[in-house]
Amino acid sequence: MRPKAVSTNTPDVSEQPDKRSYAVGGERLTAPKAAPGLYLVATPIGNLGDITLRALETLAGVDLIACEDTRITRRLTERYGVTAQLKPYHEHNAAEMRPKILAQLAQGASIALVSDAGTPLISDPGFKLVREASSAGFSVIALPGPSSVLAALSVAALPTNRFFFEGFLPPKQAARRARLTELARLDATLVLFESGNRVQETLADLAAIMGARDAAICREMTKLHEEISRSTLAELAQSAATLETRGEFVLVIAPQPEGAQAMTADEVDNLLRDRLSRDSVKDAVAHAVEVSGRPRREIYARALELAKGEHGKD
Repeated sequence: MRPKAVSTNTPDVSEQPDKRSYAVGGERLTAPKAAPGLYLVATPIGNLGDITLRALETLAGVDLIACEDTRITRRLTERYGVTAQLKPYHEHNAAEMRPKILAQLAQGASIALVSDAGTPLISDPGFKLVREASSAGFSVIALPGPSSVLAALSVAALPTNRFFFEGFLPPKQAARRARLTELARLDATLVLFESGNRVQETLADLAAIMGARDAAICREMTKLHEEISRSTLAELAQSAATLETRGEFVLVIAPQPEGAQAMTADEVDNLLRDRLSRDSVKDAVAHAVEVSGRPRREIYARALELAKGEHGKD
């Protein structure tokens, strides 16, 4: 049922707003009190006009909005005249805040969880809260909406029938290259996040490991300076020196070509070195055999040589 209009004469939403109301196009609308539960609300990834009407009604109707950064979420709530209380919930205070939120849910509160941008839990805090809230029997309701992952996939002009979302890669090059070597074997379009200060290094590593593939760099999606670059990884890495590195990046990489060859010896060595640094020889070999396409006997012999070499350095 459409919310009841309260007033159409006051376009300035900051003037004496109702406690549970929001404004769209200069019209102030009432929002029913949200039923008890935890609401996972997707918010715009850049353009504030991408918020859904259901999201606005829910944000206006809950008792509390838990958000990563109150300053960022306040830009959205002030834009639409939402006056619900904001409380920070992020990776640094989650252990302290989670029991408090669960206690409020137990008392019948309605709480919205939002990230700084996009869909909560996707490379953002919230998994443990959702798990514990659902385990305790509280309602957990998803309000779908903006997602940089799906937005980038839709404009990359690459296959979308099967994709793998990796999120952020390891910051150190050795671990990053080892992970990319594993990802290179997947028969799916890859979606990665990267920060501006590392995007050039990551493109260089991608080109070294998957250079022949088509890819897209998506920067500042839905914002004023949105930029989409499509080419091969090798060409994108070559032009990375002139890349504008301000903002947030989503990298989309095409699947490996049909009939791709097994990993090279150097790729296997990189993979084994990374795995041996944290796993037993047995586990490292099992993983390398699974993703490399090379014989177990060969992988095992190489793992022993590498392990022996590392011990010889001690």
